[in-house]
Parts: sequence; structure tokens; C-alpha cells
Amino acid sequence: MWQRLKRLYHRLGSPKWFYDITNRWIPWLVVLVVLGAAVGLTLGLAFAPIHSEQANSYRIIYIHVPAALVAQSAYMMMAVAGAVYLIWKMKMAAWVASVIAPVGASFCLIALFTGAIWGQPTWGTWWIWDARLTSMLVLLFLYFGVIAITQAMDSEESGFKAAGIMSLVGLVNIPIIKYSVNWWNTLHQPASLKVIEKSTVDWSMLIPLLIMIITAYGFFALLVILRTRNKILWYERKSRWVKAIMGGI
Repeated sequence: MWQRLKRLYHRLGSPKWFYDITNRWIPWLVVLVVLGAAVGLTLGLAFAPIHSEQANSYRIIYIHVPAALVAQSAYMMMAVAGAVYLIWKMKMAAWVASVIAPVGASFCLIALFTGAIWGQPTWGTWWIWDARLTSMLVLLFLYFGVIAITQAMDSEESGFKAAGIMSLVGLVNIPIIKYSVNWWNTLHQPASLKVIEKSTVDWSMLIPLLIMIITAYGFFALLVILRTRNKILWYERKSRWVKAIMGGI
């Protein structure tokens, strides 16, 4: 068991292995994203019933909820990658963390923007300093902080270390986002999509939402893989295997 974990660790730390293995994943992820978006959006926008209270405005959940979930998950993945770099000095972990930051920030921006669009007809305002909204805004600032500190340090290694520490400290905001609607009196509705309890969303609305959540995670994975592959080609540009690849293009 220990030998298998050790072998997996060395594989994950190998830029060449990552580049080669992701060649197989990319086509499947592209199919997942294209089909998932087509089916999920069609079901959600055209076939899901009109909400009894929010009419058609609720349909933005098929973008808003997946983006918000990915933004939070991405931050946790970035923090884990940062921790791996801080503890074991794995350069691949630092590269992946630096790649996740702008992608996660983009999903966070989408969540905030779509939330504002949803909030206007629902609450009568584009923005309010609600606990859930404010903690999501803090998440965006944390992403920006990680991106900035990575580039601001004198050396790249120092930037990766500082970003890893900052991302770990910022993890405290994730449970605040999740439980803010339970801890404080907020306008934001409690979670309707639950893992261990029965969902309060009707199946006709839930199925396209689940499809869009899976699609959003697939899109996130695709973006991270493509950006990481580009970073690998840059950092390993002097290695023989990269020269062979570039020579064959």
C-alpha cells in the first residue's frame, strides 16, 4: 500500500506523466462539457416548470449555483496544492495552485454577477451586505490576493510559498460561506440542494441543475488541465521530451 502511494506521489510530481495522461482526459472532458451544457441548459431553460414564487427568474440557478460550488471547491483544491508544495516542495503542486487561482476567481465572479441578476427581481436590489454575499466577495478578494502575491515576490519560489500560506489561511472563509445562512439572519435562502438530506428542489428542476453542476466541474477541470499543460511546456521547454513535442508540431 505504501509503495503504491509512493509511486502515485512520484507520478503526480512528474510534469511529463501529467502531460501524457491528460492527453487521454481532454477529449472526454470536452464531450462532457459540450453535451452537459446542451442538455442541462435545454432542460433547465426550456422544460423546467415556472417557479410558483420567482416565475422564470429562478432559472439563473443553472449558472449561479454551479459557479458558486466550483468557486468554493477550487479554492480548497488550490489550498491543498499549496500545502503539498509547502510540505514536499512538489513543483507540479505549485504550478497547479497558480493555475487554479485565476480559474477559481473567474467562477467566483460569475457566481457574484449571476447572484446580483437573480437578487434584483427577488430582493429588489442588485447587492446587499448579506452574510453569504459578503463572504463570497471575500472569497474573490482572497483569489485576487493569491494571484497578486504570487507575482509580487522577488523570487518565484517565495511567491509560491507566500501564496500557499495565504490560501491555507483563507480556508477559514469556506465554512463561513457554507453556514452563513444558518448562523445569521440573511436574505439569501438556505441550501435547497443537500447531500445527506432530501432535496427541497423538485426533480424536474433538480435534474438539469445536477447536470449543470457536473458540467461546471468538468469545465473547471478542462481549463485547469489546459492551463497546466501550457505551464509545463514553458517550464520544461529545455527538456528533451518537450523539444520533441514542439519539434513535431
